[in-house]
Amino acid sequence: MITHTVTVSQTDEQTIGSRLVLDIWHPDCWTLEVTESAPGGLLGHGVYAIDGKATGRFTAYGRCVEDVATLVDAVEASPLTDDVWEADQHYATDVGAPDSENVTTGLVVEYELENSINDALVSRGFLPDEPVRMTGGREYWTVVTHADRDAIAERLEEIREEKSASVRIESMRAMAEGLRGGAFPTDRLSERQREVFELARRRHYYTWPREVSAADLAAELDISEATLLEHLRKAEAKLLDPDSA
Repeated sequence: MITHTVTVSQTDEQTIGSRLVLDIWHPDCWTLEVTESAPGGLLGHGVYAIDGKATGRFTAYGRCVEDVATLVDAVEASPLTDDVWEADQHYATDVGAPDSENVTTGLVVEYELENSINDALVSRGFLPDEPVRMTGGREYWTVVTHADRDAIAERLEEIREEKSASVRIESMRAMAEGLRGGAFPTDRLSERQREVFELARRRHYYTWPREVSAADLAAELDISEATLLEHLRKAEAKLLDPDSA
């Protein structure tokens, strides 16, 4: 492995790369298969090649223990997984009133290396910047890269061809050199807050005029409008005020 040292300047800012959110589908993927049909979702925390197999660490989450149990059963029953074991016990994460919806459990899953898209992305310089979100039969990768726009387009097309994948850029913004407070601000959000906030951004809730209503977003997530607005309020408070609870 080659290690590169990057010197960060505090005064001379310049564009050093891009941060992208990629919406991905690819065939023979167990995470897409199970999240398309089972409730809840998955967070991917890293995939490693061990003895010719892909071994990944995941968090399964849902609104209740029953939903998470259904999701874990689907992972274990998938013909695309070879071995599955739970890494910790179910626990509830308080996301505040009016309800607590995140029940989670840790998973370690072994599966065929060729069915992972991780190496196709990383080998082309797309480095995961946050846990990969898998929900509704799609994977959402937040990645950083030093490549320019032309190279990004070329490398994504290579991935599409190599993996027979659908890869869509949901967002892309330049990264500038220089120290800032909070490298990954959305890391402060609970998974449910992140899910609601990212959906609102993807559906252009924060544009003016708005392209979608809070009621529409709530219906898409199958929650009440009051619940959605409460999640958004808490997420916005954490992102806008670093000292907020």
